[in-house]
Amino acid sequence: MFEKLRGALDGAITKATTKELTDKNLTDAVWDLQLVLIQNDVAVEVAEHICDLTKEKLLGTRTGRLEKTGRLFKEALAESVREVLTPQKPLDILDYVAERRANGEPTTIMFVGVNGTGKTTTLAKLAHILKNKGHSIVIAAGDTYRAGSIEQLEKHAEALGIRVIKQSYGSDAAAVAYDAVAHARAKNVDVVLIDTAGRMQSNKNLINEMKKIARIAEPDLKIFIGDALAGNDALSQAKEFHEAIDIDGAILTKVDADPSGGAALSITFVTGRPVVYIGVGQTYDDLQHFDPDWFTERLLAD
Repeated sequence: MFEKLRGALDGAITKATTKELTDKNLTDAVWDLQLVLIQNDVAVEVAEHICDLTKEKLLGTRTGRLEKTGRLFKEALAESVREVLTPQKPLDILDYVAERRANGEPTTIMFVGVNGTGKTTTLAKLAHILKNKGHSIVIAAGDTYRAGSIEQLEKHAEALGIRVIKQSYGSDAAAVAYDAVAHARAKNVDVVLIDTAGRMQSNKNLINEMKKIARIAEPDLKIFIGDALAGNDALSQAKEFHEAIDIDGAILTKVDADPSGGAALSITFVTGRPVVYIGVGQTYDDLQHFDPDWFTERLLAD
C-alpha cells in the first residue's frame, strides 16, 4: 500500500538532505519533491501546495548535520500532508447518524460514482458497520439500469439481514429512493442507503437523473465512491460529482492495492470534503475509517 510513493519520497528526501538547506538547495529540493508527487498521481495543484507548505516550514532552517536535516525535511513534509488531508468540512458518518437518531430523525445517505468502482459493495460494507452499531437500515435499489444490479444488492442485503426497497428495471430511480425514505419515516428506521446507477461524469442525462434523485430524496449525506487505482481520473470524477450535487465526503475503494495514494491526497484538497472510509479488501469488515495521521505515517514513517 503506497509503496511506490513512499519509496519515491524517501529518495527525494535523501537527495535533498545530502547538503545544507540553503535557499537555492531548498528550491531545488521541493521541485524534485513536486515531480515525485505528480508522477504518483497527485494532482498538480495539490503537489504545488504541499511543496509550498513544506518550503515555508523549512525556510530559515540551517543545520550542518545531515541526519538532522533529513529529519527536519521529513517532519515538515508530514505536517504539510496532514494539512492537505484536513478537510474544510469534517465528517464522521457514525457520529452524524447517532446524533440524528437521538433527535428521532432517520439519516439518508446517497452513494454516487462511475461504473466499476465497487459502489454497491461499499454500500453493503457501510451497512454492515452501521448495523453492528445497532442501527436499523433499509436500502433503496436505485440502480434500475444495470442488469443484475438489483439482484446483487439483494444478495448483500440477505447476507446482512437488511430490507431492500425496489421496483422493476427501468423504473424511476428517484421514485425508488422516495419510497425508501417514506418507509424509513413510517417504520422508524434509522438509516436509508440509496444505491444509484454508475454513471460517467460526462453523461449529462445520467448526471441530471442523479440530480433528480438528490432533489426528490433529499439525502442528508451524498458520498462519492472512487477507485483509488484510477488516480487522477478519480479526482476529476470527484470534482464533477461535487459540482453537480455538492458531495459531503468520499470513500475510496481498492486502497489495499494502491501503490501511490495520489487520489486520497488530492480529493480532500480539491473538493474540501473528507475521505471518510477506504476499502482495503473484499469482506464486509474491510472498510476502514480514513485517518490522516495513519495515511501520513504510511507514507513517511521510518
